[in-house]
Amino acid sequence: MGGKTARALVVDALLGGVVAAAMALPMLGVRLEDGSTGLSLSGRLDWVAWAAGSVAGARLLIGLLRLGLAGRGPSLPAPPRAMMVYVGWAMVAFALILPFLPFSGRNLVDKATLVLIYVMLGWGLNIVVGLAGLLDLGFVAFYAVGAYSYALLSQTFGLSFWVCLPLAGLLAAAFGMVLGFPVLRLRGDYIAIVTMGLGEIVRVVLQNWQDVTGGPNGISGIERPSLFGLSFKMVPPEGSQTFAEFFGLDYSADHRVIFLYFLILALALLTNVITLRIRRLPVGRAWEALREDEIACRSLGINPTLVKLSAFATGAMFAGFAGSFFATRQGFISPESFTFIESAVILAIVVLGGMGSQIGIVLAALLLVGLPEWFRELQQFRMLAFGGAMVLIMLWKPAGLLSTREPTIRLGEAK
Repeated sequence: MGGKTARALVVDALLGGVVAAAMALPMLGVRLEDGSTGLSLSGRLDWVAWAAGSVAGARLLIGLLRLGLAGRGPSLPAPPRAMMVYVGWAMVAFALILPFLPFSGRNLVDKATLVLIYVMLGWGLNIVVGLAGLLDLGFVAFYAVGAYSYALLSQTFGLSFWVCLPLAGLLAAAFGMVLGFPVLRLRGDYIAIVTMGLGEIVRVVLQNWQDVTGGPNGISGIERPSLFGLSFKMVPPEGSQTFAEFFGLDYSADHRVIFLYFLILALALLTNVITLRIRRLPVGRAWEALREDEIACRSLGINPTLVKLSAFATGAMFAGFAGSFFATRQGFISPESFTFIESAVILAIVVLGGMGSQIGIVLAALLLVGLPEWFRELQQFRMLAFGGAMVLIMLWKPAGLLSTREPTIRLGEAK
């Protein structure tokens, strides 16, 4: 590190400290005290000094860290595509045998189910953000539509999970197209602002439309799925058999947990297969063309309106499937489960994993959802660790863990 660079880091840290002191002075430097003679003002300049010193030290540390990591991330070669295929199949094989491993238990399978829900949501949002380049901050709205669609269809009309699942996906896709219309003429940050607003509108509607959605009380007693009519309850409904009775097993509550795990695993793998196939079709290539340059996309005769709507609808359909599964797994849903922080977490998974990378999203979901669940006793530090991890990864790999940003298909050469 040269003298000029060190001087620049110190000047930057001092400027940060001065700005922090100026902001902290009115908020932390003055205190209103209630004494025997009435109210009086006292100074807390030591608090201001601590705030300014902390900011200056943090900026200096970040600068040194950035210099230390400079050149390492970008110089890391992108993993060969053949190796990524093997890694993907190995991850699928591990996921299939996970419930039967010696160290596996109900707690681990339940956490893996939660991670798979976010993997599925990440792959759905990856179509909108990673492939089509549309920054969507309201993705949780489609998740909510799928969950409430299943709950209302199941309780109102008595439909089974297997009938409600495709209906919830179709309703979420239709809602995705409705949401797509307001952002057809928008680009960049404006899309993010509008989608965030629409996502909040959905949550507010769910909270206030009490006659239909139950309002803040939510919907409880949501029907659990069965395996071809075999119930996972201890006492089956009249005229039906339980899973344990049919296969001659002793009843165990773990059967239902493992069944739900394999159900979300199948849905996630189906999402992955469909996404990979669509990327090779004209509509998938149109998404990538729109992501790279919308003006060039128009000049090639591609209709951006249809491309955007197809991306929103496809991503929303997968979110609707995930929402249906979430509702049947929890047995209870309320608007509190679909706040903006859920959209932020899903978007962070896509960005940190690498926009367009399927395996990168799995790794990011394990990092951002799996690890905090495992260390739940440290929940008060959860958001602090979440923010720290994001800062470190943005410094080390700004484009994401496994992002290569290459087209899926080249002219005359299948990638």
